[in-house]
Amino acid sequence: MSKAGKIARRTFLVGSAAVAGGVAFGIYQYRRAVDNPLLDGLPEDSAALTPYVRIDADGITLITPRADKGQGAYHVQAALIAEELDVALDQITVDPGPPSPAYWNTALSEEAAAFAMPGDGLLNSTVHGTIDAVMKFMGMQITGGSTTVPDGFVKLRAAGASARETLKRAAAMQSGADLTRLRTKDGAVILPDGRALPYTSLAATAATLEVAQDVPLRPASEWRLIGKPMHRLDMMAKCTGTLSYGIDLTVLDMLHATVLLGPAPGSQLRSYDADTALAAPGILAVVPVTGGLGIVAKTTWHAFRAADLIKAEWAPAPFPSEMEAHWQALANSFTNDHRDSRPRDDGDVADAFQGTGTISAEYHAPYLAHAPLEPLSAIVLVNNGQVEVWTGTQIPRFVQSNVAKIAKVKSAAVTVHAAYIGGSFGHRLEDTVVRQATEIAMQMPGTPIKLTYSRETDMRHDYMRQPAMARMRGAHENGQVTAFDLSIAMPSVIASQMGRQSVAPPGPDSQIVAGAWDQPFAIPHHRVTGHRAPELAPISSWRSVGASTGGFFYNLGLDEIIHAAGADPLHERLRLCSDPLARAALESVAKMSNWSGPHPGTGIGRGVALTHSFGVPCAEIVEVRQTDRGLRITEAWVAAEVGTVIDPVNFENLVAGGVIWGLGHAMNCQITYQGGTATQTNYHDFEGMRLHQCPRITVRGLENGEQVRGIGEPPVPPAAPALAGAIFAATGVRIREMPFNKFVDFA
Repeated sequence: MSKAGKIARRTFLVGSAAVAGGVAFGIYQYRRAVDNPLLDGLPEDSAALTPYVRIDADGITLITPRADKGQGAYHVQAALIAEELDVALDQITVDPGPPSPAYWNTALSEEAAAFAMPGDGLLNSTVHGTIDAVMKFMGMQITGGSTTVPDGFVKLRAAGASARETLKRAAAMQSGADLTRLRTKDGAVILPDGRALPYTSLAATAATLEVAQDVPLRPASEWRLIGKPMHRLDMMAKCTGTLSYGIDLTVLDMLHATVLLGPAPGSQLRSYDADTALAAPGILAVVPVTGGLGIVAKTTWHAFRAADLIKAEWAPAPFPSEMEAHWQALANSFTNDHRDSRPRDDGDVADAFQGTGTISAEYHAPYLAHAPLEPLSAIVLVNNGQVEVWTGTQIPRFVQSNVAKIAKVKSAAVTVHAAYIGGSFGHRLEDTVVRQATEIAMQMPGTPIKLTYSRETDMRHDYMRQPAMARMRGAHENGQVTAFDLSIAMPSVIASQMGRQSVAPPGPDSQIVAGAWDQPFAIPHHRVTGHRAPELAPISSWRSVGASTGGFFYNLGLDEIIHAAGADPLHERLRLCSDPLARAALESVAKMSNWSGPHPGTGIGRGVALTHSFGVPCAEIVEVRQTDRGLRITEAWVAAEVGTVIDPVNFENLVAGGVIWGLGHAMNCQITYQGGTATQTNYHDFEGMRLHQCPRITVRGLENGEQVRGIGEPPVPPAAPALAGAIFAATGVRIREMPFNKFVDFA
């Protein structure tokens, strides 16, 4: 590759969506092209035409930097690039690529901007641009918030289009053909005489050219892949058990390790006796790590066994040891001193409650573990000032930075190999396991160390979903909802989670009122207030984050007011609905379920909920039937507005999975603390939904909106309140807290 060519392609404009906004921090810096990380160490006969496309004689590799946690993220990202690049999916290899600021997440800034400056006007776009500029400057390469599709929808297609047009230029140069008469198909440039020049044969020439910029994207009418069912790239390997997740990875000559941590997250080690463990077969070392001890052994099994043989004394938990104190801390937070935000305050709420027809209620949502099938693991090798990491992660740049600090090397000396993740739900937004593996590896330089958590350690030391409490007042008149005042108290997820990354976001925490403050209902007197409770047990993002509790509380409260008014829960929501996209979602589930009210038959109850979260209005109706063995959830209907459905099959799977996730946790799951320790340790006491309990789920993706949205998280928040509404309709039991099996039996 020529030096000139390499310099010319050192940078790359990432696409029109990525360069919108950026008013406050200086448009020049914001619009400045990003470095292409694929050029580092690129062989001479290869081309890295953008940060997302690498071609050499062996094939075409598409870079998919958002983590795949089972949601088909690699598949969808590859399809977006392939759409414009004109390659078939079976012609490519996918690679998550290196950690790089080039892969910052543009879409993550949108929800924060909407909270800071509601509406669609100039101020909102300015705030959005400002936050996005900060995200770019910080290089926030994060997978989360259902942003993989909205972040990549234009960006990845633009990368494919730029690569395609650059390859056409290479073909024109190589063949002497007229550029305007060239076309592309199935990974090749087609010459006017019909000959096909494979992209792989053009890589060396393309590497000498400047990358084509600002290539117009094809209209939807010309899409080959988007909107059509596709054979998912990872399906064969997953169906045959041959796909390697992070926990399956091995490195030559590696040793295995686990950790012994205190009974309470964050409790400090006071003393220990490891003599018995060190005398056990297969044990090689017991070393200190942050939060406890690392046990190094020949196998994971030996390490787990030795951990049980260590006698240790620990300091008390750094948070209330008993669950009652956690709830009391939340109850004490409904004060002006703890008020964090009031993003909605319509009408005159105080005056609205002076008359009759008022009700009130209190709701609770417990701690929940992420509990993915794949326990946490990481492999780290520290050797001669270089560090290699193999792990599944949603935050590769934070991993790179934190490992560099521990190993006392520059970030560039840390190579992160991102792996497939066996379920996360927010779990892999944390990197404690990688830090601990690095600490152990630092004490055994030159030896790869694979640290694996036991299932029990993984669950007990999870950074849980936040516990939350809400207080509702409602008023009705003439059969209609007239006032709704909802106050929510919980600790700050963002402060707890980002604090572990040494980041302190300013301002209120939008997650305290997520799923509640911006719901599309025009209630005349309408107020939502967030109260920040003190830090309790450490918490983190759990699938749908604040909306998982805010959507639950909001729909429960609205249901109670509607019932007191004597109205139909779906028809009153439709009457109040102020957003045409949300209205279409409600109308769609009503039609799908043939809605005739909450009591369609003897012993049958139906509940409805709608939550607007992550930009998606998602409406759900759940049906239950009374049986001799308890309540059976028989049906669920879901309609969600996402602008464009990329792959209908993957879309349906994601929605159905979200519904099962939401229903299962509402039915059976909670984490409680006793003596500072999580009482639940494994799936036997945190079981979610059993296979035989799964209802038939009917899904419809709506495409009426202009913006493309993600669907991983939005189906979760409406599931629990829709189930609660169905139970009330079937039994008369009004459930105001999770898990529901404290109040009813499920068949």
